[in-house]
Amino acid sequence: MRNFFIFTLVILCDTMVELRLKVGPKGQVVIPKLIRERYGISVNDYVIVELREDGILLRGRPSRKKLLENLVRHREYVKRLGVNARLGDLKGEFLELEFEED
Repeated sequence: MRNFFIFTLVILCDTMVELRLKVGPKGQVVIPKLIRERYGISVNDYVIVELREDGILLRGRPSRKKLLENLVRHREYVKRLGVNARLGDLKGEFLELEFEED
């Protein structure tokens, strides 16, 4: 008989939900389809696991393709705002000084 460990996955969305999932013999946990779709986790995507005092936090991580799409979309948005920023414009600037309180 195989032993399966059960842990609770806490999902923060519109409401807090606790979901009990079984951990298989290789330590694998299946993320339900509804949750994968809600957080944009697809086949072969990576997820980030953060170890915390009160448990484990599992976060989706965008693929390189999705990240590039988001960067292109953001660049177009910045252009529409009329901002003409270029890579290296802030080189040598000390931004900490800009935000210091007097």
